Amino acid sequence: MSLFADVILPLALADSYTYIIPAELKNIIQPGFRVIVPFGKTKFYTAIVLRIHQNKPHNITLKEIHSQLDSNPIVNQHQLKLWQWISFYYMSPLGDVYNAALPNQLKLESKAYISLLDNYHDIEVALTPTENEVVQLLLKTSKPLQVSEIIREMNNPNILSHINALSSKKVLTIGQTIYSKYKEKTENHIRIHPNLNIDTAEGTIGRAKKQLELYQFILAFFEENNVKSISRKELLEDGKFSLNILSALLNKNVLEQFLVSTSRLDIEHIETQQAKTLTPHQEDAYNEIKNVFKQKNVCLLHGVTSSGKTEVYIQLIQDALNEGKQVLYLVPEIALTTQLTNRLQAIFGNDLAIYHSKINDNVRAEIWLKMISSNPYKILIGVRSAVFMPFANLGLVVIDEEHDQSYRQTDPSPRYHGKNTAIMYAGFQNAKVLLGSATPAIESYYNALSGKYGLVTLTERYENMALPEIKIVDTKELRRKKMMTSLLSPILIDQMNESLSNNQQIILFRNRRGFAPIMECSNCAYIPKCEYCDVSLTYHKYQNKLKCHYCDATYPVITECPECHESTLQLLGSGTEQLSEEVTSIFPDAVVARMDTDTTRGMNSYELILNDFSRGKSQILVGTKMVSKGLDFDNVRVVGIIQADSLFNFPDFRSHEEGFQMITQASGRSGRKNIAGTVIIQTSNPNQPIFDYIKNNDYEGFFNAQLIERKLFNYPPYYRLIVIKLRDKNETTVSKAAEYFAMLLKKSLGKRVLGPAKPVVGRVKQLYINEILLKMELGFSITHIREIIKLQEATTRERIRFRYVRIHYEIDV
Repeated sequence: MSLFADVILPLALADSYTYIIPAELKNIIQPGFRVIVPFGKTKFYTAIVLRIHQNKPHNITLKEIHSQLDSNPIVNQHQLKLWQWISFYYMSPLGDVYNAALPNQLKLESKAYISLLDNYHDIEVALTPTENEVVQLLLKTSKPLQVSEIIREMNNPNILSHINALSSKKVLTIGQTIYSKYKEKTENHIRIHPNLNIDTAEGTIGRAKKQLELYQFILAFFEENNVKSISRKELLEDGKFSLNILSALLNKNVLEQFLVSTSRLDIEHIETQQAKTLTPHQEDAYNEIKNVFKQKNVCLLHGVTSSGKTEVYIQLIQDALNEGKQVLYLVPEIALTTQLTNRLQAIFGNDLAIYHSKINDNVRAEIWLKMISSNPYKILIGVRSAVFMPFANLGLVVIDEEHDQSYRQTDPSPRYHGKNTAIMYAGFQNAKVLLGSATPAIESYYNALSGKYGLVTLTERYENMALPEIKIVDTKELRRKKMMTSLLSPILIDQMNESLSNNQQIILFRNRRGFAPIMECSNCAYIPKCEYCDVSLTYHKYQNKLKCHYCDATYPVITECPECHESTLQLLGSGTEQLSEEVTSIFPDAVVARMDTDTTRGMNSYELILNDFSRGKSQILVGTKMVSKGLDFDNVRVVGIIQADSLFNFPDFRSHEEGFQMITQASGRSGRKNIAGTVIIQTSNPNQPIFDYIKNNDYEGFFNAQLIERKLFNYPPYYRLIVIKLRDKNETTVSKAAEYFAMLLKKSLGKRVLGPAKPVVGRVKQLYINEILLKMELGFSITHIREIIKLQEATTRERIRFRYVRIHYEIDV
């Protein structure tokens, strides 16, 4: 009986593909295995086996699986189920989910190699001069070459057409070689040479005293530690023996050097300590959560900033470990993993690992392989991508700062929400989920109040520290009275001076990077814009470049307006770079650190900036929203919110929610350890109601006000939102396609369909954008919605003009 395997390919394909399982692999391959499969005419890919069956598809010529890579599944059944759910719910190709989930180093690929045919001499065909050059290059190298190598050697980027012509003339062949991107780490080890006669070894060494000492040291080390080799690095690191001495023994065949595979993972022993004793308030919250988990799988912990939510998490993590379970701990930003890891490692030692995009690809692959081993990590800390990790026995998921929009993946596909995906993953394994935040997402708090989630509150700060005093400063009035000439108000400068004189620290929050967001000609109002996107360019002073923050294109700084040819260009607005420069000029004796995307591109850049600030090496930290997220510093007294209005003034129904969350979270960084904190919020519109909610730490009042608005205008948590984005290089084509798609949807969904409309930024990376918004009642079947959308997408694509318009979906925006 023939067996077939449905496999997932690492390509943007909506479904799995079926292959024949060769007879020799029938009793070996299982779901979750990696297999090499041919796809297309020449390419090979690493696919994941989804299911095995005996149902041969009709009217399709099937190919065989080329080979299998694993002796055990590399992806477990819970993950395969999760991948399928993400693909279905978020309407993303299954291949994109696979690509996002599995580390790149675990995907083998094929490369095209060019080689001469054995009988090419016998072929009597005329070759062009360029074709002759290709033949001579292959003869000279005497080995197959990649196309890129031929292009480089011949300095001809258009060589592919000549290679294809030679292939047609039967002069050369284009073959495929499968290769692995994962590079095993090795280190040099030293052992006694296998051919050495121990009885005559000292005679072989001769009178070289130091060589004899090294030989005797190695023998004693092997006997004492019951090993047969020692790493060369360990042997030489104390400086007692030199490399020359070792080389002499290697040359005499007394010792032998060889390579040993080693782990990139940190296996250094860490001394652990007991977790802190919970305060009475924390103890009450902990017990309430335990009771909630007896009835519900998801619990929301609403605790004010600095209430010690992490200590409660630690107790629950310990409970899960005591039951033999694993824990996934999600945070919204990589920066948070630095402080958190130090804190948790002090208690749990090497039982935990960190997983995020800044980690080396090979290390990520090794973490994955350890997670599927017989001795996996018990705790994994990571950002949203960690939800894809292979947990065999997941017991608890902690989602810290659960309100944060960084849990949402917007580009590339799959466009999923890490929080909701983690809740689903936990459900597949009957694990519990704890959501934690001082400013919960509106939907989460609504779910808790309606009984879908459990709700536990922590209303007291750790050690009964008072919440910071919040002062609202009217910058418009100050400027009118000529009392404010810089980015900092006089009261903020005074507070900063007082803090610095008391050896206390300051955080300044400005949610815009760069030096100035706009450069404008004061004579004709010309503004430099990106060539590929419909946005103005941001000036970055340190790099002396104009940069697009949508496509990362860079341009030289111009000094003359290209429209009116006058030297009247001026900078408008400010970002963290300008703020940092101004703070340095006002406080020249203070060390100012800046934390934004531009300063945290390196692997350890977060850690360096945060460690320096934590140790007092820097006194003032300027940053974007990175500095507002759950960071814990003992000595921060003053937090300044610069240009707070920019957090609310953009066209999104969540703008006030996100602004409230960011300001409240940033405010919570002050006054955390025996210091009375002060928060200065600078705004040109101090009478906005939102500032009263922030000043009074009134989350419930803000929540109720938001609910009234959202119910009135059919927004979450009362409705589900789906955004359909269409993109194309031709503005008219994408506009017409969106109009047609929307018209088809309105036939089925009526007034639930809004648009199409151009977004605020109507062109990104040379692609024009149109959007259609769906507002769906919560009771409307997700399966039915999906069927309608996919049917009308297919109908839209039947029109030749719209066939290649790019369409993607953002669910639950």
